[in-house]
Amino acid sequence: MDIAQLHFLVAEGEQGQRQALLDMLARLGAVRVTDVADGHTALRSFSGGIAPAVDIGVIDLALPGMDGLELIRRLAEANCRSGIIVVGAQSSAVLFSVETMAQAYGVDMLGTIAKPVGAAALAALIANYQGAGQAAAAHPPEPAFSFAQVGLGLQARQFEPFFQPKIELATGQVKGLEMFARWLHPEHGTLEPAAFIDALVEHKRVDFLDWSMIDKSVAACRLLHDQGIPISIAVNVAPQTLAQPAFMAQMDACLARHRILADYLTFEITESAVLSSEAHFLERLLRLRIRGFGLAIDDYGTARSNLQLLARIPFTELKIDRSFVDGASKRRALGTVLSSCLGLARSLERRSVAVGVETREDWDFLQGLGCTYAQGYYIAKPMPVQDFPAWLADWRHYF
Repeated sequence: MDIAQLHFLVAEGEQGQRQALLDMLARLGAVRVTDVADGHTALRSFSGGIAPAVDIGVIDLALPGMDGLELIRRLAEANCRSGIIVVGAQSSAVLFSVETMAQAYGVDMLGTIAKPVGAAALAALIANYQGAGQAAAAHPPEPAFSFAQVGLGLQARQFEPFFQPKIELATGQVKGLEMFARWLHPEHGTLEPAAFIDALVEHKRVDFLDWSMIDKSVAACRLLHDQGIPISIAVNVAPQTLAQPAFMAQMDACLARHRILADYLTFEITESAVLSSEAHFLERLLRLRIRGFGLAIDDYGTARSNLQLLARIPFTELKIDRSFVDGASKRRALGTVLSSCLGLARSLERRSVAVGVETREDWDFLQGLGCTYAQGYYIAKPMPVQDFPAWLADWRHYF
């Protein structure tokens, strides 16, 4: 979006610093800028006290009257849709916590900048802004479906696995694929799980989807092996599916049908599910490992981990949640948490997988930390199995 078309609000109590921000925005090309000196006036301005509406607010944490923290909370309560940039003299760790708080409130947080504010840093955060209309167009809401509609789609075999490559950071070699379920809907196109998973969870029948994706993923594995690409595949599976009495027998039949060894299949289970101490569930995990299947703990860091239990579970990979990966190269606090997760994986002699690698900076940062594998949009989006051989050829040429 052209910066000249945006309306900025600068809320800064110190006159000299407020003027510096105004001058900086003018140099960046801003035309419509309103400035206020305290939090209460800022809130009234955001709430319709000025026209046109504020697109981006640059607010200081130490505002007089109502500080930046309270202003953020009040903006969230008012369902303000303006983009927010916070500036402050605090440490990067404090500013990162402010950003986390604002996102938890649901504010459109563009980022934080430590004082003194630089033009390049300010311009980079302004570039993050998407107007409400643009955001809706870029991320249109997924249609919702009933359990019966999802069931009909499964019966019609409209669900297909898409695959995202997993790269070994030390060598750049492709070491596996993770499966993502997609509904190839005849009217709505390709749908992600947000459109259909809730209906299955509500009726406790996620296993319908799991078994369909397991079978098709193993078939895709055989297809690639037949093309001279002996690659392994990771499949997300619900604990309820794993707990079914016939699970092992059905897996044996699936592998035999497609002539695939258990070594080429890894089951990914969320951290919250894995951290159960229920004996039957732990026995099932042990049986899978003894048979040669891989086990990965997915979304690591999003639950309250019991480290003793983690050490006793025979998982082969620790998949670090994208919330600790995206932007870790620029945020010290986030990088520290990420480094701790990687250290845990190494101490337990497990491979680590960073999920959500979006930039070259994240890639380089993970390499420096000694992460084993990476996956994310910087590498590739999930794709149909038919597209993978051509993508692989291009990747090998690049590396």
